[in-house]
Amino acid sequence: MAGEVTVGGQVAPGWETVRDAFARGQADDPGSAQLAVHHHGQLVVDLASAGTGPFGPEPVDGARAGTGPVNPAPYGTESVGVLMSVTKGLVAVCAHLLSQRGVLALDAPVARYWPEFAAGGKEATTVADLLTHRAGLPSFAGDAAGVGLPGLLDWDSRVAELAARTPLWEPGSAFLYHALTYGHLVGELVRRVSGVSIGTFFAAEVAGPLGLDLYIGLPQEAEHRFVPQFSVRPEPTQEQISGFLAGLGLSPADPLSLALRATAAELASANEALTTRQGRAAELPGAGGIGNARSLSRLYAALVGPVDGERLLSPQTVERARTPCNEDLAPPPPLDGGDGSGRSRFGLGFELPRPGLPMLGEGSFGHAGAGGRLGMACPESGLAVAYVCTATSWEPAAGPDPRWADWTEAVMTAAAAPARG
Repeated sequence: MAGEVTVGGQVAPGWETVRDAFARGQADDPGSAQLAVHHHGQLVVDLASAGTGPFGPEPVDGARAGTGPVNPAPYGTESVGVLMSVTKGLVAVCAHLLSQRGVLALDAPVARYWPEFAAGGKEATTVADLLTHRAGLPSFAGDAAGVGLPGLLDWDSRVAELAARTPLWEPGSAFLYHALTYGHLVGELVRRVSGVSIGTFFAAEVAGPLGLDLYIGLPQEAEHRFVPQFSVRPEPTQEQISGFLAGLGLSPADPLSLALRATAAELASANEALTTRQGRAAELPGAGGIGNARSLSRLYAALVGPVDGERLLSPQTVERARTPCNEDLAPPPPLDGGDGSGRSRFGLGFELPRPGLPMLGEGSFGHAGAGGRLGMACPESGLAVAYVCTATSWEPAAGPDPRWADWTEAVMTAAAAPARG
């Protein structure tokens, strides 16, 4: 039986069905969530639901171990939360801005901007290889323990080690998701070209001009609006991960198995870091962005059209960014079996629609995040949509997040309706 859901916020006339659909999607979710929609640059949906879990509508005393601080105010559209891999889309925007300005060539070798990166046989690795998870550097460490805390927050050490490492496959010949290293690889490129860190560049060139509550490194003044995330199921153990990889044909000593187990350990460390003020203030551009749905939707709206006179990317840049880049590539062996229909699809830094992540249909682009966060846009429909949640429950292997289904259909129906007035 679906529970009672409190939904606050606003919708424009003609978009009321989206509010109802959002409430249905949240009915069985213990967490809180936000949904925002821009249509042709106008905010038409800005909603928040207060869940029944530990960070729902009523503040609680203390905090559960590992969950971070308790939000002192009721959850609403002004609250900010962890975006996980949705952050990768923010990083991609920075790279495309620099490319659009003519100071970063996406088909150029990374070593042109970051000379140390040529080590380990990576002299031909391109900027595009980093943006499309083709670089062969899916983890920071080459052993299963990965990089823990506080080392994960040491930017200079992490990028120096990535520059020195030998890739696990010939860059450009295969692709495999770079869960955390993507942010440091592309983020260091941004730093080398712009002279400032990825968080500083994003704040000055993207969030500032658009007035966004989006951060790669949460400032102290926004800390009081932060709401922690929580998981609805236990995280897999290293033994379970090793067993799963063995079933795919990877022996425990295989370098790819070690790297994937390191990735899992490093993601656990990142989640732990985000329960602390130090971790939220740090720049973890692979998964540590923080913000709300209204700002995320506004960002994507400014990629595909003007928002209050501001447009970030030209139509030509957007077209290049959403062009499929890995359709003819498979993961490195032995992970390259099967028909590949459910594999991730990438443009240059952005995810593209696939069966488990349908987004707004073919032509749309964006990025999902662990647990169910999502930011996306479609130039043809003029839609930009963002969903941010506190309960991490989405299982990509099982298909789209059930919480998305009703409101996605309602959004697309409302956008296609004849203009009113």
